[in-house]
Amino acid sequence: MVQLRVVLDARTQKTDGTSTIYYRITDKRKVTYISTGLSLEPRYWDESRGMVKKAYANAVTFNTSLSKRFMEVQKAIIELEDEGLFSIDSLKEKLNPKIEKQSFRSFTEMVIAEMFGRNQTGNALIYQTALNSLSQYKPSKGLMFTDITATLIESYEEHLLRKGCKINTISNYLRTIRAIYNKAIKAKVVDRRYYPFLEKSIRTERTAKRAFTKDVIKKIERLELTNKRMADARDYYILSFYLIGMNFTDMAYLTRNNIVDGRIEYRRRKTGTDYSIKILDPVRDRFDDYCSQPRKYLLPILPDNIIEGSLEGKKLIHQFIKTTNKYLKRISTQLELSKPCTTYTVRHSWGTIAKRMGYSKELISEALGHQQGNQITETYLDSFDRDVIDDVNSKVTS
Repeated sequence: MVQLRVVLDARTQKTDGTSTIYYRITDKRKVTYISTGLSLEPRYWDESRGMVKKAYANAVTFNTSLSKRFMEVQKAIIELEDEGLFSIDSLKEKLNPKIEKQSFRSFTEMVIAEMFGRNQTGNALIYQTALNSLSQYKPSKGLMFTDITATLIESYEEHLLRKGCKINTISNYLRTIRAIYNKAIKAKVVDRRYYPFLEKSIRTERTAKRAFTKDVIKKIERLELTNKRMADARDYYILSFYLIGMNFTDMAYLTRNNIVDGRIEYRRRKTGTDYSIKILDPVRDRFDDYCSQPRKYLLPILPDNIIEGSLEGKKLIHQFIKTTNKYLKRISTQLELSKPCTTYTVRHSWGTIAKRMGYSKELISEALGHQQGNQITETYLDSFDRDVIDDVNSKVTS
């Protein structure tokens, strides 16, 4: 009788410290390993139970994916045994559909599970949203990659426009579906000749100007607020401004370890860019207060038990930003601003103020962590000195 188990091969590790999880199949004392496509740090693996420990951030999602695939492997083994056709080759053929046999949904769900397994929660949610959108338009679970033609893409785009979706929202959906299709081609799930985006131009539109002038920023900073929630929202907004428009997700995950010699040193989650920002005098006392509090994260946004990059962390930060924006909009109304103040306006405002003060595009781009021009050429150019960017930030926020 064929035996099936889920195991983690801790003997070999990848550069990120994770090891691959396999389905171990034993038939007549011959052992074969089939990769699950997932990997995990060995300390999170429960060998006796063949599952991920609860301490892992995305344990539920991870174990669900493993269990679902385990049932598929087990079912395939039973069917082949009943037919008297079992062999490792026949099992692999049954488990790995040949080209154009795997549906768009099943392939995308596999990609999403892998992203959750690598703690790429943000990208996983983007892929899930695009999958849900296309599935609502074409509900069939059997939608194949070859069914996604240029004509279908055009009709799907028109459908979204009729629903009132904005151009940039539609662009995000289409670019995600295109990325999934490219992954499927690479995985040999579909042949390149069926690629529907060959002559498809994905439209985008420039968003409305979000930047505020320095005068407006200072009005927000000096506004006397008795409502604590409004005051907290304002304080986080101003703190981000003094930190060169730091993303609110990055702020939420700051710890004491990110403070080094009077600077905030961190890696931006969205781009992987390393930052080193001087803590300016107007916010120094605030950071001293944060550091004096006995908690894991510097700012009182996330509870200590939240693991960085986890799905739960993503949900809490999303709610935090949503709540912050609600109170920032109330501040906008109170100050009679021409447009609503939101967490998204901080970064734009910092860059626009610097531009109006006469600083070069290159200097502003480096301060904001953008990449400009030819990346290969840039490796031969000196970066702006850290003191120069400190000076720009001091003048922009003064």
